Amino acid sequence: MHSQFVPPSQSLGDVHTIKGIVKQKSYCLKVWGHMSVEISFELFILLKNHEKKPAQVDAFTCSLYFCHYNILVNQLSAKESWRTLAITVCVYVFLKFLQGGGVGTSGFVSNLRSFLWTYVQQYTSRVVQVRLFAHLIDRGTSSVNNLLSYIVFSIVPTIADIIIAIIYFVTYFSAWHSILQSLTIIITEWRTKYRREMNTQTGQHSLKYYKICLCVQMKYYNSESFEVRHFEDAILKYKACEWKTNASLALLNQIQNLIIGLGLLAGSLLCAYYVTVDKFKVGDYGIFGTYIIQLYTPLNWFGTYYRMIQSAFVDMESMFDLLTEEREVKDDVNAEDLLFTEGRVDFQNVCFSYNAGKEILSEVSFTVMPGQTVALVGPSGSGKSTVIRLLFRFYDVQGGCILIDGQDISKVRKHDNRGDIGVVPQDTVLFNDNIRENIRYGRISASDQEVEEAAVAADINHKILSLQMVGERGSEVELTINDGGLYLIWFLKFCFQATSALDSQTERNIQASLAQVCANHTTLIVAHR
Repeated sequence: MHSQFVPPSQSLGDVHTIKGIVKQKSYCLKVWGHMSVEISFELFILLKNHEKKPAQVDAFTCSLYFCHYNILVNQLSAKESWRTLAITVCVYVFLKFLQGGGVGTSGFVSNLRSFLWTYVQQYTSRVVQVRLFAHLIDRGTSSVNNLLSYIVFSIVPTIADIIIAIIYFVTYFSAWHSILQSLTIIITEWRTKYRREMNTQTGQHSLKYYKICLCVQMKYYNSESFEVRHFEDAILKYKACEWKTNASLALLNQIQNLIIGLGLLAGSLLCAYYVTVDKFKVGDYGIFGTYIIQLYTPLNWFGTYYRMIQSAFVDMESMFDLLTEEREVKDDVNAEDLLFTEGRVDFQNVCFSYNAGKEILSEVSFTVMPGQTVALVGPSGSGKSTVIRLLFRFYDVQGGCILIDGQDISKVRKHDNRGDIGVVPQDTVLFNDNIRENIRYGRISASDQEVEEAAVAADINHKILSLQMVGERGSEVELTINDGGLYLIWFLKFCFQATSALDSQTERNIQASLAQVCANHTTLIVAHR
């Protein structure tokens, strides 16, 4: 075995920035490629289910609301019969019921949409989270739901509103109206890039604050005053950028309001003129003003929607990279079940390296007979832990073979191999659950009596009543609980200096229990001493 120290990879902030800029230009196309399939599939699910169709029909019906408003105004102006007006008013109120009663209220269609969308969101979450649970992706799954919701219920309706309004102006009014409205659309879309800049600066400022709050090292080196000054400089730079952004946004808001006001004034004057020459009716003027408001309002949300979709893309990028990542260790097509009989372990001329040219294990051979206890002793980085990882087949050997009861572990299923091996690592990880369940985790089917026996063997039974909850990466007492439980529960034992964190008395008690438990079991211990 050869000693090796591989320092963790580090990158300067400038390098990360350059990589981020290059990556930002390329990831959108890649993510859109993946998302085209995912979105198409989810939209197919949305459209396929018959219970979603009423919402689609009602949504289309609501688009008739403004046209019917025009008819109502014209009939009132022409003094139509009461029966005709009553029917028109009833239809108008029904459409208003579907749309919603006013600002801040949700109509029937909106409520129905939220109800029916729950099924699609839950389906998407279930499928994606199950696929990614083992890889610990926590943001990508929710981003899929958010992106679908933005596209289906925000972006598509907004674009549809704009297209319908412009087409209506061109066909029903005149080209001058569409030109005026298109100008306001251009101004509004130009304004969104300043919103994005504002959001970016806010995120960078928050990131700096987050890093400083988590930097415990500055307390070790008594550098709080330096970090405070550094953070103050960052705030001043952010404030300068924030002022410019807010000033430009205020200016653009005024310009936008001016353009919208002038466009509305010109369009209204043109409609009023057409009414006076009997080219338009009074209801046409009302529907023009209604459509103008319906057109301007969603435009102001484009910047927000764009930011949300970009954020969703960033979150999902790692998720899709993970889904396309090839597994380093795969079961052979003809892999068989591991036939565990005695527990003999053979390493035959095993060679392995994490990186090319830096060999960790070179022609390593040894045998652990059934019921035998063997210790691997050596300095840090000599490959002791690597032996255990190879035995669990976290990696495949690059030379030689590893046998359990005469069977090459590369030819058997990983699940079967790992199911017959237990490990007690030095850095024990505990779950936020009660002590009983943490001990039971070594073998889920263990009875309560077996769990209690494990606690007694770990010399911790008398403390359990006062320690109801344990946390991940727990204290010394928690390590004792988990280690002792695992000693008893697991069938084949492989230990990583498991008692090195204990006090002397507890360590001697556990070692005595270990000697009893490991009798007739194959045991491999990794230790410095």
